[in-house]
Amino acid sequence: MTQAFLDHLSATLTDVERDGLYKRERLIAGPQGGSIAVETPGGTRPFINLCANNYLGLASDPRVIEAAHRGLDDYGFGMASVRFICGAQTLHRELERAIASYLGKADAILFAACFDANGGVFEPLFDQQDAIISDGLNHASIIDGIRLTKSKRYRFANSDMTELEDRLKEADRDGARFKLIVTDGVFSMDGHLAPLKPICDLAERYGAIVLVDDCHATGHLGPQGRGAAALAGVVDRVGIVTGTFGKTLGGGMGGFVAADQPVIDLLRQRSRPYLFSNSLAPPVAAGSLKAIEICLEADDLRDRLMSHTRRFRAGLAAAGFALLPGETPIIPVMLNEATRAQAMAKALDERGVFVAGFFFPVVPKGKARIRTQMSAALTEADVDYAITAFIEAGRDLGVI
Repeated sequence: MTQAFLDHLSATLTDVERDGLYKRERLIAGPQGGSIAVETPGGTRPFINLCANNYLGLASDPRVIEAAHRGLDDYGFGMASVRFICGAQTLHRELERAIASYLGKADAILFAACFDANGGVFEPLFDQQDAIISDGLNHASIIDGIRLTKSKRYRFANSDMTELEDRLKEADRDGARFKLIVTDGVFSMDGHLAPLKPICDLAERYGAIVLVDDCHATGHLGPQGRGAAALAGVVDRVGIVTGTFGKTLGGGMGGFVAADQPVIDLLRQRSRPYLFSNSLAPPVAAGSLKAIEICLEADDLRDRLMSHTRRFRAGLAAAGFALLPGETPIIPVMLNEATRAQAMAKALDERGVFVAGFFFPVVPKGKARIRTQMSAALTEADVDYAITAFIEAGRDLGVI
């Protein structure tokens, strides 16, 4: 490696730091939860956690941990193989069948992460004869996955049904064989739901297939937590669902694609992230399987989660914070400038509230924010404390 190359990287990092875009990791000294212990320069301190994807609090649920222990004891630590060589256990198929049943699909296929699921779902199914029409705010993994295909690519403004219809007409004029509409179920940085019913209406009118990335919905939104499609009443009209076990469903890792049988069967034959990545570790698979079982009966946790969501949103709105509208547990507090978002995060850190500032390239320039996320692991007292901390920090910084 040349010094010139290293100097170039150092200069780039200096620019990132100067622009207020440098990201720093903070170390949690214990399990994930509503309350966490965090290593700081002054020692380990307790924090209320408002930025985990741990929506139902299952990441440290004793039932999930016990199931993971059993998976470790019965199936071992890891597979040391990809699925088609010697990495397929009965546990993996049990998990695939469980998530497929949960989401109302014929079958499912596991990936190391949903980033891999989205990276591996498009290229085996669609080629240069086809059209993929993607929402402008879709997750980076969807964007990267679409780039791997030779399909014609179209983009419509976030949740804009007029523009989606225009793109469908354009794809027809361009002679597309098959058309795929792709959207997040919940847009993770903004917290709002995709309009899945109108999307499915347009898909049926123009003979298109619908794919939904439901990472921020599966487990806690819709009846029995079955996701955004279930919430919108369009389970049978959404053709392909991608998702993760790394959020509500235990918070471990791993992703999936759920769809009709021929879709899953072809992905097993040709999806590169599936074919060339290690199988999901048995303890993770076992814990995720237990998390699905819990979610089926977790109306009490979902009720608590939504109660916290309403309480926190109302408290911040009444104080004068600029919030993006929405009905999910994701509540973005808009600060607009990256440096201001970082200052707000620091001020909240000093008050024992664990949040993260989001700024370019995670969100567009000038749209920096603190993305807060509610969890059933929080108490009402935790939520009230966080509201007070936000108000104090916001006043100190001139945000409100």
